[in-house]
Amino acid sequence: MNPPVMRVRLRAEYGKRRVLQDVEFDLYAGEALGMIGTSGAGKTTLAMALLGLLSWRGGKAYGEVFIDGSNLLTLPPRDARRIRGKKIAFIPQSPMTALNPAISLRSHFDEAWRAHESTGRNALDLRLRQLMEEVQLPGNDASFLGRKPGQVSVGQAQRVLLALALLHRPSILIADEPTSALDPVTQAEIVMLLQRLNRRNGTALLYISHDLVSVLQLCDRLAVLHDGTIAECVEVERVEKAQHPATLSLLNALPIPVHVLLSHFGSKLDNHGRVDEPEAGQSPMSCLSATAAS
Repeated sequence: MNPPVMRVRLRAEYGKRRVLQDVEFDLYAGEALGMIGTSGAGKTTLAMALLGLLSWRGGKAYGEVFIDGSNLLTLPPRDARRIRGKKIAFIPQSPMTALNPAISLRSHFDEAWRAHESTGRNALDLRLRQLMEEVQLPGNDASFLGRKPGQVSVGQAQRVLLALALLHRPSILIADEPTSALDPVTQAEIVMLLQRLNRRNGTALLYISHDLVSVLQLCDRLAVLHDGTIAECVEVERVEKAQHPATLSLLNALPIPVHVLLSHFGSKLDNHGRVDEPEAGQSPMSCLSATAAS
């Protein structure tokens, strides 16, 4: 087996309050790892700690986040900035607060490009045309990128965040509740888009969520964050073999048996591992009643 693209051994705290303790996992190229937990389990703290940004939230992270042989938590700030956004990228959960409402969408890409590239506008224009097609935004509409965040839908804004994260072709993508602010139809579209990009590009994906259905749909492995640590980590296809009470509680809360879900999601892949396009109006839960009844 190839070495992991990210190796994590960390703990995190706010003042004297320990939030994460002895969190350990590896992430491999082309893998989608789902990190799931209930509200307050420490999911967003984990995302910020992995990026070396927890101090911005008043916290402190200790340990190791190894990427290409460097520990992101102990690098000098300038060196850490060369990795963030370039090798590891982040999709936050609220697009309308993550984007700057005062500047155009194009300006967001201009600033992100200059942070890591010395090539000029022509190279960025080429990359933007590729990205707009990848994330299914209107790349042929010259006026679209001239709009400000408040002039596009929430779903389009989430796709812009995804495009910004993919701008420099990172090897690792961290998505923190990327569908929580979206309607069910758009949630399904974003999940399918992440799955397609993960399989096509080989980008390692850490998908952080409280939504077990989307994790089962998207991910190869499932890690359950409970009481500040990873209670259990299992392959999604073997999740019925889970034993920890925290995992069993999540499974028991599903509206239908987990094997029915896995059977349905497995049918959405063709023989070459490609993801079927979602049908109009379909959400991760939309087909469950019919599937359960069949």
